[in-house]
Amino acid sequence: MSRIRTLIMGAAGRDFHNFNVFFRDNDAYEVVAFTATQIPGIDGRVYPDQLAGRLYPQGVPIYDERDLLKLIAEKNIEQVVFAYSDVPHEYVMHKASQVLAAGADFRLMGTHTTQIRSSKPVVSIGAVRTGSGKSQTSRAVVETLQSFGHRVVAVRHPMPYGNLVAQAVQRFAEYDDLDEYDTTIEEREEYEPYIDRGAVIYAGVDYGAILRRAEEEADVIVWDGGNNDLPFYQSDMHIVVVDPHRPGHEMSYHPGEANVRMADVIVINKVDTADYAFVRAVRDSVQQMNPNAVVLEAASPLFVDNPGAIRGKRVLVVEDGPTLTHGEMAYGAGVIAAQRFGAAEIIDPRPYAVGSIVDTYNKYPTTGKVLPAMGYGAKQMAELEQTINASDAELVIVATPIDLSRVISIKLPMERVRYELQVIGTPTLDDLLRARFGK
Repeated sequence: MSRIRTLIMGAAGRDFHNFNVFFRDNDAYEVVAFTATQIPGIDGRVYPDQLAGRLYPQGVPIYDERDLLKLIAEKNIEQVVFAYSDVPHEYVMHKASQVLAAGADFRLMGTHTTQIRSSKPVVSIGAVRTGSGKSQTSRAVVETLQSFGHRVVAVRHPMPYGNLVAQAVQRFAEYDDLDEYDTTIEEREEYEPYIDRGAVIYAGVDYGAILRRAEEEADVIVWDGGNNDLPFYQSDMHIVVVDPHRPGHEMSYHPGEANVRMADVIVINKVDTADYAFVRAVRDSVQQMNPNAVVLEAASPLFVDNPGAIRGKRVLVVEDGPTLTHGEMAYGAGVIAAQRFGAAEIIDPRPYAVGSIVDTYNKYPTTGKVLPAMGYGAKQMAELEQTINASDAELVIVATPIDLSRVISIKLPMERVRYELQVIGTPTLDDLLRARFGK
């Protein structure tokens, strides 16, 4: 019986995971190619034979998604698997229509075929959109579980932008580990806060191997999701963060809506800065989709070391990159801090942008007068640095989860904006976690 010729559409994350857990040693399928989008520089590579298994001695080539229809025709593709996240439902169906018109089947894979069961309890954190507050929620969960006396190990959704073999299983416990793996800004934004809290965090490519390693040193595992993707591990408590700054997105983005429908706990975040009518609309929406979930409201209070330094200044605001790009937000915590603490003006960074930063603005035109902290490699980090330092701002407001001055040289005065999760009312997240995981 011939193997089903398959192409996986991805972005160097969910696609590799689906391949590893379902297709890698499956004699019924032949994965002919991956396509790549969203993340710059991941096409043109090969998913290596060291990770691809016995059926793929040459590995699996990765192409740009723009070649999708050409690949279906030239390589006789019978099935296309859609395997990336944070896109509108309409976008997914446009892709499906293209694939169906080209003659291939179109497939979305569910949790039964893609999740791995752990021998340890798992708390998973997901979201309806990038930038909802998933990472700060994950940090709060880790701290709470640690306060119960548990050894907590976090596992982060993949961001394998370098050597895939070397990055198959990555463990981060100290800042030197970040340098060892030559991590990007996006990776550091996710890993550093755990290191600061004395926690261990794993990431990489092979999430079966990662789980086995994490289980060796954990009482409880926390899955810290990426974008609005579904957890890679079967969860004992699934917490999903929704964003009232983007009402309606909880039911119109893939796979964020699925996250809402499978959640045990839903956190409506940012209620301190959102219009109350939007908060109510989101609450009604998620309760209709998932009436069995516990719904919490939470604030994301801002912390600035010297807020007086902002008053009266012309400021350049640097925000979390993915939140502004495929998260489609035009602003974030940095803009809110600039407005709250009396900045005279938020300057437009686009006239100072160079190289791939210009390309980012062109690709994501909804980005507002803010600078996304793009840093998917050394060249892009250098272009981010050049863009910041070329501006005529009096002050740079950095609202990324890390201190950018550790990885690039910012010559202008700088103030960092930090934000943490603060659940309002009862039950609290602590109450729910204690009832399930307390000692």
